[in-house]
Amino acid sequence: MYTYPEDIKTVYFFGTCLVDMSFPDAGMAGIRLLQRAGVEVVFPAAQSCCGQPAYNSGFFDEARTVALRQVEAFSAHDWPIVVPSGSCAGMMRFHYPELFAEAPDYFEVRRFSERVFELGDFLCNALHQTYEDKGAPIKVTWHSSCHAMREMGAVAAAKTLIGQLANVELVDLPYEYECCGFGGTFSIKQPELSGEMVSDKVANIRSTGAARVLSGDCGCLMNINGAMEKQSVPVQGQHLASFLWERING
Repeated sequence: MYTYPEDIKTVYFFGTCLVDMSFPDAGMAGIRLLQRAGVEVVFPAAQSCCGQPAYNSGFFDEARTVALRQVEAFSAHDWPIVVPSGSCAGMMRFHYPELFAEAPDYFEVRRFSERVFELGDFLCNALHQTYEDKGAPIKVTWHSSCHAMREMGAVAAAKTLIGQLANVELVDLPYEYECCGFGGTFSIKQPELSGEMVSDKVANIRSTGAARVLSGDCGCLMNINGAMEKQSVPVQGQHLASFLWERING
């Protein structure tokens, strides 16, 4: 799907708001997995939100302001920009150029966007990582976030990485490709509908008998984990990066 850079020595890491505020372990695991691959990781301190909440709410001028700050923060070098979220990566790769289609900054923004990659996809298809499983046997299932699947095309890569783990049984999640109901601002604007959607997702997770549900997006995990905690469902939702780092370190 993408043209991956060759001879990768250094990458930028875009942390995302939810990694920063709620899932720091996922961010650190992602950085460590990249470093394990022999890649230097640079985290620009000036980075902030990708601008998706403003964009999804129709505040396009505000979204452009936020987007330009990200373009500037990652402009010193043309290194790949690795993102532990299909949602944020999709915003930056596909929607930034749309936002600036009529603006003088368009070509600068497009060059930025073409350097954006989702973490699992980058580990699998750009860095060709292989992993030895050092954990105990476990059954897991996978939730495909909407943007990781439909925009970034990163689901197959994630499952390939999980499939390398000898003691991990990956079971199919019924209606895997249905939204969990988070949808960023959707869950705030339509809480009743969102609640019904995540309840369906939790019921499908329970039906698999899995001990964990994995995903590459922290927004989905926050929503699913919250619903499972409310329902006292003994399943842990975990980011792909955290799970991989845990398994290869025993």
